[in-house]
Amino acid sequence: MPPATFTLFHYPLSPFSEKMRAMLGYAELPWQSVAVREMPPRPVLAALAGGYRKVPVAQLGADVFCDTHLIASEVAALSGKPLLAVEQCSPEVQAFIRDTDMAVFLTCLMAGSGGGLLMKLVKSTSVLDTLKFLADRIAMGRKARVKAPSPRSARASLTKHLQGLEARLVGQPFLFGTEPCHGDFSAYHSLWFVVDLAEKPLLVDFPGVRAWYQRMHSFSQADVTPLSASQALANASEAQPRPLPANANDNLLLGQEVSLAPVDYGRDPVYGVLVAETADRWIVARQDAQVGTVHLHFPRHGFRVRAR
Repeated sequence: MPPATFTLFHYPLSPFSEKMRAMLGYAELPWQSVAVREMPPRPVLAALAGGYRKVPVAQLGADVFCDTHLIASEVAALSGKPLLAVEQCSPEVQAFIRDTDMAVFLTCLMAGSGGGLLMKLVKSTSVLDTLKFLADRIAMGRKARVKAPSPRSARASLTKHLQGLEARLVGQPFLFGTEPCHGDFSAYHSLWFVVDLAEKPLLVDFPGVRAWYQRMHSFSQADVTPLSASQALANASEAQPRPLPANANDNLLLGQEVSLAPVDYGRDPVYGVLVAETADRWIVARQDAQVGTVHLHFPRHGFRVRAR
């Protein structure tokens, strides 16, 4: 059987999806695109990922990868570009990624929100779906354990962030050297929300950041093959999960039914049997009538596992 093609489940206005679209383009990795709704219900992800609500999600045959950190690790391994994996980056870069993927991202959400962005959402969906989307995100925000800053605070924080990026780019094309690493893609997707989606003239006073942003944006323009949801499900049902890695710990929950959920936001749990625990991930086996057995991969950082 030929190796499975990398499949990404995403929607056009998703910043974290843009992070992976750009990374896949830079990695020159062929991939298939399955478009999903901006909010649940998403039947294809309910079958493959047990209703896990964050997007993007990636698939390789009967293995499903949740969270961009794990998806990036798979891209790094497939493309031979190790610096795309968070765990292969230096401690300095990892600290930058943690801050950028959470605090800076929330800052950009607040700085970019407004009527123009809502109109784009209406045009890409409908007025009714836009209202449902807003209600969904408000409800998710109420359950979140992280809070967005005020608009005024967001603008000041974003200016400081851009000043820091400008200083990093003096004498080099990317934030940490001559080639992009995971940190570049973390910084890019947050700014993409403000610059591309909200169309704010954010980079006018930052020529170094503007040139870097254009380089990063060019990666996401790579060709991609559309794939139907039904074919993605068929690909999973026709495959077997790849061999499990050796367990790093003697976890008492191995072989038991567990619930697994993010600790920050979108904290809807996924249920299954914990079949492996390594230094960087948990792997949960699920049974679904449409696809049979699938293995869901979750990063250990930012997620919690509990006995069911």
